[in-house]
Amino acid sequence: MARKTGPALAGELTEMKLTDSVRCGAWQLQSVLLAYPDDALLDSLSLLCRTAAALPEPIGAPLQPLLNHLERGAPLALVTEFVETFDHRKRFSPYLTWFLYGDTRKRDMALLRFKQLYRASGPVLDDGELSDHLAMVLEFAAAFPLQGEQLLLKHRTQIEAMRMTLRENGSPWTGVLESLSATLPPLRGEQSTAMAQLIAQGPPGSARRCTAL
Repeated sequence: MARKTGPALAGELTEMKLTDSVRCGAWQLQSVLLAYPDDALLDSLSLLCRTAAALPEPIGAPLQPLLNHLERGAPLALVTEFVETFDHRKRFSPYLTWFLYGDTRKRDMALLRFKQLYRASGPVLDDGELSDHLAMVLEFAAAFPLQGEQLLLKHRTQIEAMRMTLRENGSPWTGVLESLSATLPPLRGEQSTAMAQLIAQGPPGSARRCTAL
């Protein structure tokens, strides 16, 4: 029998209250797996696999295909695949405000609000990455679960748009977004509608529709 993964398992969490410890561990692991697959990440795969196995199945199981992919893939091929997915194709953008504002001035203000929230909470930011990168948001959420959850929920629609586009294209990184979705409440009706519009129309100011990128 095929093992259930991602959204198929998400409903099983409705009767189980996730502790902050479980959610923070999941968010930290998801953050690591959305990072560039350098030697440090690949050398830590044994630990990452054990961490995923210790999570509740609806959260940990979706991560296993990516972990297997990283274990079996050649380092150069993995790097190329990652760059082609997240750097060269905007429809898979890990930058949450890009879905809403594209390359407009409104996005600059949104990025500033992210930075202000981080600084108010105390973590040291990595200046090498924009503040709305999902990996950074997840790292923040792992350290500050109350504020982090609010930030993730505020951008729930963008997260789901990213998950859907990755899944439609068979990306091995889909499982990270499915695992993340399993830690959050289900989409409401209006959020589902907004997600469909994001996927179909793309962000403001984009020259081409999101589905064509």
